[in-house]
Amino acid sequence: MYNNRMREIRIEQGITLEQLSELTGISVGYLSHLERGTRKNPSINIMYKIACALGKSMLEVFFS
Repeated sequence: MYNNRMREIRIEQGITLEQLSELTGISVGYLSHLERGTRKNPSINIMYKIACALGKSMLEVFFS
């Protein structure tokens, strides 16, 4: 089941939304929507980029 831990992991690592945006090439606005849950069902490509930037697997970030 989809369970987004992106914000929790990002904060644990001391990464800002702006830094995550730079690392992934995804806009700050879109990342913010994902974190707040106002956007759901990101593409596999988006999930992969975020997970890689956070040094985690897609399962750890989005399905744990």
